[in-house]
Amino acid sequence: MAKRKPLELAQRVRHLIAVDAHNVMTRLAARQDEMVALFSRHRDREPMLLVLDTWFDSITFGELVVLAPSEQKVVNRFYELLGEVRWYLAWTEDMPGQVQTKLAGYLRRLEASFRELVSVVGPPEADGARVVVDVQVVSKTTKRPRRARARH
Repeated sequence: MAKRKPLELAQRVRHLIAVDAHNVMTRLAARQDEMVALFSRHRDREPMLLVLDTWFDSITFGELVVLAPSEQKVVNRFYELLGEVRWYLAWTEDMPGQVQTKLAGYLRRLEASFRELVSVVGPPEADGARVVVDVQVVSKTTKRPRRARARH
């Protein structure tokens, strides 16, 4: 089997990272309330931790090295924050209400980090292409419509 070109390999690694991060964010957003409810009823942390499962735990240095240093930093920030959430959920002694509050805060931070990750490595799409900024051109010569005056 022929070796893949470095650029193609980097594109595939970027795409898998984006897909993995998207999967985690989708599960976390969809199951946040249910996770805490199960923890409250059963005092079992496993449902909370399963939501945070990621492929990233199995990625190797050899795969990450194909990314540019700026990409590596952004990917690292996202997964470090995810690790912080995992640690909190695994070891917290907080009551369920406090867990819910902290989890909501973590989710906001993760969403911001995920947006940054996608802006750098590209969206989780089939082709793994980089993000293209969508802009709308507004003409400066466009005049505002005049307001009709009411006749008295």
